[in-house]
Amino acid sequence: MPSSTPPRAASDTTIVKTGRHRKLWWIALALVLVIAIIVLSPIICTLAVAVAITAGVSLGKKTPTFLRFRTPATAARALIISVVVVALLSAGMANLVLPRAHTTVDEAPVAFAPASPAADEAVAVGEDQPESPAPADTVSPEPGTALAALETLEVKGRAPKTGYDRDEFGQRWKDIDHNGCGQRDDVLARDLAGVQKAGRCVVASGILDDPFTGESIAFERGEDTSSLVQIDHVVPLSDAWQKGAQQLTAHQRETLGNDPLNLLAVDGAANAQKSDSDAATWLPKNTGFRCAYVARQVSVKVAYELWVTYAERDALERILTGCPTARLLTSDYAADAMAIAAEPATKPSPSIAPAPNPQPTHESKPAPVPAPAKPAPPADVYYKNCTEAREAGAAPVRVGDPGYAKHLDRDGDGVGCE
Repeated sequence: MPSSTPPRAASDTTIVKTGRHRKLWWIALALVLVIAIIVLSPIICTLAVAVAITAGVSLGKKTPTFLRFRTPATAARALIISVVVVALLSAGMANLVLPRAHTTVDEAPVAFAPASPAADEAVAVGEDQPESPAPADTVSPEPGTALAALETLEVKGRAPKTGYDRDEFGQRWKDIDHNGCGQRDDVLARDLAGVQKAGRCVVASGILDDPFTGESIAFERGEDTSSLVQIDHVVPLSDAWQKGAQQLTAHQRETLGNDPLNLLAVDGAANAQKSDSDAATWLPKNTGFRCAYVARQVSVKVAYELWVTYAERDALERILTGCPTARLLTSDYAADAMAIAAEPATKPSPSIAPAPNPQPTHESKPAPVPAPAKPAPPADVYYKNCTEAREAGAAPVRVGDPGYAKHLDRDGDGVGCE
């Protein structure tokens, strides 16, 4: 009669498989616990510290705490276990965060610094040391750069501002390129993108990528909006007056005040902040534009033979050293104006010729009586429009002049009926 007992080999196979499954399960559980401890170690460490403090308080005061330790022995065991857990977790986290002791120089990031003289002195006297290389010669700036041109500028103190007036620099926004448009509109058309014009010259709108702040400004012409975008004199006229412009002729100063080389469309608030500062006291907020800005300042001062102060020279040199290839810009308007000989301060008196022999002459006519000077307009004068202002001989009307009003100054630049 056949036996009903199953084969022993099949039973052994089942037992082996069950054992393997249990081992895999325990390994997986251990990995999960390790990962959980690593991830939750800060939380576990905090809880362990709290338990240790509570157990210590319970032992010290011999009173139960909110964890309700039933006996001092229970509190002591909790304190010991908590301290051990905190120590182990702290050591583990420190080992993860801090570099190991045997970490090589290539593995750990090191900030290299020039060796100090003390380090050189620590070398043993008997060791053979190679000779220190001679210091490299200072590289001269490349010709044609703003840095090279800076060395040609005269350096001395600032002259007094006595006698300065904006009118010393002639007509505002004069059409020096003779294209029929004022310089303000020419500069706006040059520096703005997406320009829309009202007529052939007047810039009505556009987008300015402001070089001073790096921000984008939507320009729209109007009494309340035109001032958001202003035309900056890269070398302020007051600064120029104190650094050589007093010795220029009226024509040269007028050219300086209207030269496109010295004009930039910029944010109105930044322009007001700059005022009449030089590079020693003000630089654009947009650091990416500073090289181009100071290179243009040097170009203007070279073109019009202006000087710089010591502090200004140092500031210009510091910035241009970081961009030694920045080119020196030139201006045909400046070249033409500076080529004209300076106007003589006083005209030479004519030499007196000997009196000719008396000859019969006709009766001399009386000299014409000069016309009386035109009286200045009263302070409360009002011009309905620019035509009326021109007929009265008052145009252009500037801020502070009798008759100035906003309806005469459409572009808001302070000069009406230009």
